[in-house]
Amino acid sequence: MDHILKCHEIFKTDFVHGQNCHLYDSQGKKYVDFESGIWCTALGHNHPRVNQAIETQLKNVAHLGTRYPNVLAEEAARSVLGAVGIDDGKCTFLSSGSEAVELGVQIIRRITGKPLLLTFQNSYLAGYGSAGQKRPDEWFLFDWGACESVDPCDCLDVIPFERIGGFIFEPGGSGIGFVRFPPKQLVQEIVKRVKQTGGLVAANEITTGMGRTGKWFGFQHYDIQPDIVSLGKGLGNGYPVSAVAMRAEVARKLENDGFRYVQSHQNDPMGCSIAKEVIAIFREEDWVARGDAKGKYFIAGLKQLEKKYHLVKEARGRGMELALEFHPGKGFSATSACQALLEDGFLVGYYPAGNILRFDPALTIEQEDITHLLECLDAMLQTAN
Repeated sequence: MDHILKCHEIFKTDFVHGQNCHLYDSQGKKYVDFESGIWCTALGHNHPRVNQAIETQLKNVAHLGTRYPNVLAEEAARSVLGAVGIDDGKCTFLSSGSEAVELGVQIIRRITGKPLLLTFQNSYLAGYGSAGQKRPDEWFLFDWGACESVDPCDCLDVIPFERIGGFIFEPGGSGIGFVRFPPKQLVQEIVKRVKQTGGLVAANEITTGMGRTGKWFGFQHYDIQPDIVSLGKGLGNGYPVSAVAMRAEVARKLENDGFRYVQSHQNDPMGCSIAKEVIAIFREEDWVARGDAKGKYFIAGLKQLEKKYHLVKEARGRGMELALEFHPGKGFSATSACQALLEDGFLVGYYPAGNILRFDPALTIEQEDITHLLECLDAMLQTAN
C-alpha cells in the first residue's frame, strides 16, 4: 500500500472475495468477519438480492442531478419512514453516516435557534463538522456514569436545558468503542426535559440501526420517538448510502423557512434502490428477530467466559453489538488478542483505551461461526490465565 494515505492502523491483509460472513485472501485462506466491514454489511458480503438491485439500477440510471426527482427516492423514503415509525414524515438520502448526523444537527439549529446541543460524553457522532468537533461553545457533553445504576437524579441539574436546542442520542456508546447502554429512565427523563423547553430529539442510528441491537433501531429500547433519525451503515449493506428521516412537523418548518441543503449524491437512484431492497430483505426474512436470537446465544457464551476467567472484566451487548472488556494491568491486551485472532482467521474490533474487544457481525452469520470464535477465545484466555 505504497500510495494509500495512512490515516489509521492498517493490517497486512489481502482480501479478494467475500461471501456472507466469510472473507478470503489471495492465498485462499478463509476468515470470519465479526466486524461486518465497518459494521455495515448487516446482511453479509455479496448478498445476491443486493447485488441484483445494484446491477439492475446500474443498467438504468445510477445518478441524477438533485433537481430531478426519481420514483425510487419516494419509494425508499416510504420504506425508511415506515421502519422508524413516522409514516407521515419526510426523508432525504445522503452518502455517509457522518453527513446524516451533521444534517440533523443543522436542522435542529435552524428550527430552534438555541446555542447548545446535548449529547452523552462518550458518543461518537461524526467524522467532521460540528458533530465531529463538539466544541464547548456549541455542545454540552453529559457524563451519565454517575446515573448509571439509579433513576433520574440530581446529576441532571447540571444540564442547562433552557439553552439546549436538541438532544443527539447515540443509543449505546457504540461508535467510540465502549458499547455501553445508558439507563432507560434516564434517557426518557432527558428527552422529556429537552422537549419541555422547546428542543428536539435526534437519534444517531448509524451504528445501532438496522437490527444491530436486536430491534430495528436502538432508540426503540427506550420507548421514545425521536423527531429526527439518522441512518447509515447497514442501510446500504456496504454501499455508501445514508438517510435522515424526520417528523412531518419538522419537515414543514424547514420547507416553510426556506432551508436549503444540496449534496452531489443526494437521493441518487442507486443508493435509494439499494436502501429499499435492504429494508425489504429485512422485513421478508425477519432478520431483526433472527439476529437478536443469535445475539442472545453470542452474549451467553461471552458471559460464560466472564465467569470463567478473572482476566475478563465484563461481557455486555445487545443483539449483535457486543463487547468483551478485560481488566487493565493484568497482562492481557485486547490489541494483541485482536492480532492473534486475525492470524487464526477472525476479524474482530478492538478499543485499546478500554482494553475491549468488540463484535458486530452480520445478522446472517451462522451459529457455528460464533461457536468457533467462542472456543478460540476460551483457549486464548486459558493460555493467558
